[in-house]
Amino acid sequence: MERSFKKEIEALKLGEGEIFQGEGILAVTKALLESGVSYVGGYQGSPVSNLLDVMVQAKDYMKELGVHVEACANESSAAAMLGASINYPVRGAVTWKSIVGSNVASDALSHLSSVGVLGGSLIIIGEDYGEGSSIIQERTHGIALKSTIWLLDPRPNLQVIVNTVQKAFELSEYSHTPVMMQLRIRACHLQGTFITKDNVKPNISSINKIKEVAQHNYDLIAHPPSTYAQEKLKYGQRAELAKHYVADNSLNEFFEGTIKEVALIVQGGLYNNLISSLEEMGLADSLGNTKVSIYVLNVVHPLIPDEIISYAKKFKALLIIEEGQPQYIEQELGLLLHKEKINVDLKGKDILPMAGEYTSEVIYKGVFSFINNYIPDFQNFSNLNYNVEIDQLRNEASSFLGEVVPARPPGFCTGCPERPFFSALKMVEKDIGKIHVSTDIGCHSFATFAPFSFGQSILGYGMSLASSAGVQSFSEKRPIAIMGDGGFWHNGLLSGVASRLLNNSDGILVILQNGYTSATGTQDLISTPESSNRLAAASKSSTSTDKTIEKALEGLGVEWIKTVHTYEVGAVKKVIAEAFKSSFNGLKVIIAEGECQLERQRRLKPIKANAIKMNKRFVRVKYGVDEATCTGDHSCIRLSGCPTLTVKPSSDPLKVDPVAHITDGCVGCGLCGENAIEATLCPSFYKAEIINNPNLKERFVSWLRNKVIGLLS
Repeated sequence: MERSFKKEIEALKLGEGEIFQGEGILAVTKALLESGVSYVGGYQGSPVSNLLDVMVQAKDYMKELGVHVEACANESSAAAMLGASINYPVRGAVTWKSIVGSNVASDALSHLSSVGVLGGSLIIIGEDYGEGSSIIQERTHGIALKSTIWLLDPRPNLQVIVNTVQKAFELSEYSHTPVMMQLRIRACHLQGTFITKDNVKPNISSINKIKEVAQHNYDLIAHPPSTYAQEKLKYGQRAELAKHYVADNSLNEFFEGTIKEVALIVQGGLYNNLISSLEEMGLADSLGNTKVSIYVLNVVHPLIPDEIISYAKKFKALLIIEEGQPQYIEQELGLLLHKEKINVDLKGKDILPMAGEYTSEVIYKGVFSFINNYIPDFQNFSNLNYNVEIDQLRNEASSFLGEVVPARPPGFCTGCPERPFFSALKMVEKDIGKIHVSTDIGCHSFATFAPFSFGQSILGYGMSLASSAGVQSFSEKRPIAIMGDGGFWHNGLLSGVASRLLNNSDGILVILQNGYTSATGTQDLISTPESSNRLAAASKSSTSTDKTIEKALEGLGVEWIKTVHTYEVGAVKKVIAEAFKSSFNGLKVIIAEGECQLERQRRLKPIKANAIKMNKRFVRVKYGVDEATCTGDHSCIRLSGCPTLTVKPSSDPLKVDPVAHITDGCVGCGLCGENAIEATLCPSFYKAEIINNPNLKERFVSWLRNKVIGLLS
């Protein structure tokens, strides 16, 4: 039972003059439909996963509108979808996660931007940068500059975001250029309202199909000699058209303040953080009324020279608030003002940090320093000691704690089927010595943290086998590459497996098959089990009998393939050891399967609730620890890392050390017991069956047991 977006789907159907209430990324989804989009594609990833998830679940409504929705195999295939808008006047939108997705899509993006588009083409980027990021710290801005794609960074306000989506299509069509719109994680999850419009059925769609194919036009092929002319068009005609459109439609915003000496220039996405910091200084209120002038760049590429020049002439100094490095905007503005001989002090990264997220606190420090430098006698601050107060609060908190708070890195979910594999690998490593592990993007990357601490590198989604090729050539012991089934289908099959077979080289690949692209919201894969198989597996922890991955590997020519269930730690340990010791000189693939526990619990919980409601018998398994047997060694915890396997003070006053303890969060996966057996640990774990609505025989047996135990005690 997958997560339901029923409520969100209904919000997509709102009509003219109604009020939408919800989060930013769903507002974008609604705006796409209001803009008459013909097709939508993308690859899931935080913080934009919901856009595609909602549209996929709303397939019946999408068919009614004639909108084609496609969950693509990777970002490259998503970007290539926009090729439909090169020859036809159709609007298309694709989405993916930040720089990692743009890197994968960059080849298609380069060709698309070279040729240009006839229909509006919008790329919605989840700009996952800063303290909450789960990826490398780079900016989409560099991709936009490299490929000459216009980049929008709307102010985090739902009405502004929706308007920006609609204007983005017009900008794309007017300048014949694809447009990117980046949304930071806070903008994607921002809650708010906006007034909706009717959804627009596209003129060309899956309902209104065209009868004639577009005429061949070699000028629209990204191939020499056409590319030479296309290169001139990009920063000639198209750039000028874009600048005129942005200026004529006032896409950037000006908020005028009463202070005349200094002003601020800020990326649109940072506006809310800026207002929060100004509010602390007494320079603005929560509604955005400000005493210091602000030029909000909802379009960060291209910049509009006339707007910048006229704005700069009004002030003695300007501060550019630009998150991340390098300072693209500051450099471009600095060059423009220098050429135009505008006498204004331009400040930016010399006051604000070069790298890192610009939180309200960071912006406060920079803006405070900037204004204080140019207006030293300025007395309108209501909170001059804000920075001092923050530092004092931190010091007080530290003194109350008495010691440094231990780090709490992310970890596997309770009962995650990938944890048992790494428990087995830890046991194998104890037997054969340290192993070089090439890790990958996905849930399994949590094994790089304690207690497993596996992994020497992460090079990209599905790239683990490819990244182990060099090590394989000179390492006496075979390195092991680990990827999920999501990474396998995204990139691993070609970049890793095909490459290894092409070179006829040795190696070990482990594919952790949990049935979904789990880390991004458990989206379906080509190898995701059918609904009927998922229900059949409700009482087990397996994925299914689906052999799609095995068949793909066999079809490509892989000869050594072993499939094992992750929760069977002994079997996993045996097959890993076999792969290391095997005399077979070639690629060895271990498919370790076990269904994503989140999806399994989503399916089991309603089954359990319904059974209890109907007074039907329902059995669930839970594990526990016998305090009398537990030695307090805690090797079990070091081999598991399960959040429900912890410690507590012993009830025996003669036992000084705490004993192992399993909390009520246990989902009954059985890993703790399996580890105890395979690692020859103390036999303190027990398995219990909790029965709701037991039958008469079970009630009698329970009564009898309690009587006997009572007598013996």
